[in-house]
Amino acid sequence: MTQSTDVVVIGGGQAGLAAGYHLRRLGIEFVILDSQASPGGAWQHTWDSLHLFSPTAHSSLPGRLMPVQPGKVHPDAQHVVSYLADYEKRYELPVQRGTWVDSVHRDGPGLRVETDSESWNARAVISATGTWTRPFLPAVPGRRDYAGRQLHTVQYRNPADFAGRRVIVVGGGNSGAQIAADLAGTADLTWVTRRPPRYLPDEIDGSALFDAATARRQALDAGRTDTGGVASLGDIVAVPPVRAARDAGLLTATPMFSRLTEYGVAWADGTSARADAIIWCTGFRPDLAHFGSLRLRGTRGHIAAIGTRSVDEPRLHLLGYGDWTGPASATLIGVGRPAREAAREIAELLRA
Repeated sequence: MTQSTDVVVIGGGQAGLAAGYHLRRLGIEFVILDSQASPGGAWQHTWDSLHLFSPTAHSSLPGRLMPVQPGKVHPDAQHVVSYLADYEKRYELPVQRGTWVDSVHRDGPGLRVETDSESWNARAVISATGTWTRPFLPAVPGRRDYAGRQLHTVQYRNPADFAGRRVIVVGGGNSGAQIAADLAGTADLTWVTRRPPRYLPDEIDGSALFDAATARRQALDAGRTDTGGVASLGDIVAVPPVRAARDAGLLTATPMFSRLTEYGVAWADGTSARADAIIWCTGFRPDLAHFGSLRLRGTRGHIAAIGTRSVDEPRLHLLGYGDWTGPASATLIGVGRPAREAAREIAELLRA
């Protein structure tokens, strides 16, 4: 069966909902196709102790402030899931759940979206699938030889599974620092980073990061010197658990090892360490496989874009994948502005 609408939004997490909000305000007909069985996007699959970087006042989608979570300055992931579910219901966003998008094709004046159950003809498509389903694992020698347990950030839940075990956490970003802090004192922890950890000043939170990302984009758009954005400030937000573990001397970083062995890891200087588990906190890649037939992808899997609009396919907009699709667009506070811009550009396209 084939259905038709003005816009198909692929992905019903925070970016897809923000897009839906602005499309609804402009009176554009749309549907949101989401593979998840329930609301909340990737937030419903995070580790148990994860909290936002920012207070609720700086963690909202357009049109609806996130309510304060009683007893917490920085809300936890479950609070975010509840907020997203309420947001979807409040604005009566047409989310079709349990729908997997297989591919997108050019089809005359529009685009055809093929799912696991039906097809959709649309005049424009917004892709808001994020990165959580595309964990990145580096090509480290010996990874297939290692006999212990290997998992990525997406598979980690809590330290109880690793009590008393020798665990190596790999990664010097926020997820690596937070998971290492979560395990400190429970597991026999080794934290491995490619360079010494760079903590942002303790007073920095998500709102300041959004401001830094926005200032960088404005400078680049105006042809001024690159400010460096968030990367110029550091790699790790010192959220309270990370700060506590750091100040207690429990987060001592070790340089990156050169290879894995059957029972652990080895460094270039000949030293080695045994490990029962290795947790790879090594980032993600954009989930854009559904655009394979359009042949748009370039460096690091990105699709060249001006703002959110694809350079080579102007009927396609990309939302929420990081700074290359809008300053801080992968955050709750940051996705609203590029979602609004995408909706406005699509409105102009539909009027043409």
